[in-house]
Formats: sequence, C-alpha cells, structure tokens
Amino acid sequence: MNPKLVAARNGVARGWIELKHTSTNAQDLMGYLFPAVLLLTVMFFMRDATVPGTDFSLGARTLPSALGMGIVFGGMVNLAQQLMVEREDGTLLRAKATPNGMLGYLVGKITVASGMLLISLLLQLIPGLFLLEGLAITTVSAWLTLTWVLVVGLVATLPLGAVVGSLFENPRNFGIVMLPLMGLIATSGIFYPLTNYPTWLQWVGQAFPVYWLGLGMRSALLPDEMATVEFGQSWRHLETLGVLGAWAIAGLILAPIVLRRMARRESGSSVAARREKALQRAT
Repeated sequence: MNPKLVAARNGVARGWIELKHTSTNAQDLMGYLFPAVLLLTVMFFMRDATVPGTDFSLGARTLPSALGMGIVFGGMVNLAQQLMVEREDGTLLRAKATPNGMLGYLVGKITVASGMLLISLLLQLIPGLFLLEGLAITTVSAWLTLTWVLVVGLVATLPLGAVVGSLFENPRNFGIVMLPLMGLIATSGIFYPLTNYPTWLQWVGQAFPVYWLGLGMRSALLPDEMATVEFGQSWRHLETLGVLGAWAIAGLILAPIVLRRMARRESGSSVAARREKALQRAT
C-alpha cells in the first residue's frame, strides 16, 4: 500500500481518537458549550430588534452570520493554535522524525479541527432553529447550500490556519493574530448588514472569507426575501464560491511551502530553547 495513503489513514484514526477524547474532557466540553450558550443568549435577546428596512428579526439574521464566523474560528484559529502549542511541546518534532509523519500529523489535526467545528455548529444551529423565528432549513436546496458552504469554507480556512500556526513559534503571541481578526469580523457584516457600512469598509469586508461565509450561511438558513438587504439583492452564490475558492487555492499553494520551511527549522535544540523560555516565564 502507498506509504502516504497509510500515513493519511493513520492521521484520520488519530484525529478521530483525539476528537472522542474531547467528549470526556470537562474543559473541552465547556469550550463547546459556553460559546454556544453565550451566542444563543445574545441572539435570543436580539430577537425583537429588526433588520433595517424589514420586519425580520435581527437575532435570526445574525445567527447564520455567526455560524459563518464560527467556520473561520474552527478552521483557521483552532488549527493554528494546535500547531503552535504542539510545536512548542515537541509533538511536531516527533511527527517529523517518522516517515510521512508530517502528513499523518496534519491529516489528524484537520480531522480534529473539522470535527470540533461540526459539533460547535450543531450545538448552535439546532437550538437556534427552535428559539428564533424565521430560520428554516427544511428543503433539500437549503441542506445542499449549507453543506457546500461548510466544505468550501473549511478548504478555504484550514490552509490559512496551517500557515498562521507555522509562522508563530510562541502560542502566547496569538493575540497578534486575534486582534486584526476581530477587527475584520466587525467589518464583515456578521452582526450588522454590511450594506449600511461606509463604502470603503464594504470593499474591505468583501475581500476576505468572513463576509462570504456569513453570506453563504444566511442564504441557507434565511428566507429568500431576506436577500433584498444584501448587495445586488441576491445571495450571490457564484461570487461566494469564487472568492472562497480563490482563498482556498491560495492557501493550498502557500501552506505546503510554509509548513516545509517550518519543519526544516525544527530540531531538538529549538524545542529545548522554547521550553526553557516557557519555564523562565512561569517562574
């Protein structure tokens, strides 16, 4: 059997085991439940506010957008954090030392990140369908839209997470990434329609995946008449696929290059030096 195929299969098995372990870890369970409860609580109290120019609930409109935002966090942020932490503790170096170990390691991390994202999405979506009026996913086309947006979104964000995780050695420096990401979310129409923003912010928001993932989720979960508050009064599925596809291609080209360079720099001495710095900060 092809050694790379074996490594990929082992990576999926390892990722599945890690994912099952999260269901028995209290801290991981809180990581699933707390954001879901917080988001649904905020959306519930926003249910009486309306989208400008309509009588549709702003809370119901915002939940699909937040699910799109969750794909960014689940695909990019979680993978980047895992790479940083396991780079510092030597896990990644051990993977590098085995034949096709990096391939199996990355497949495992992708499996874990994708599984965690799916669990988080379901924990928010299922209660939201009952708590908020106006959401609907009762047609085949809605399920198909939800599925392709999720899949393309993961392909667009996971490589970016691998790139970010490879560029930062210290997981405590992750705030450098989070600050601009939070600013980008604020200007991507997640919590308020982007059409009401200044023109220059509209262009900035549409240049990145966050806006398009929110738009794709809205197109799956909201009634068709809500497209009237979007640009061009349309869900713009082709544009969504095109922009997310462009980010996916860029990430898939860039990620292997960055990961190979990062792996070449990994050595026992570099891991030991990072551990020493971590101990010095702790004392």
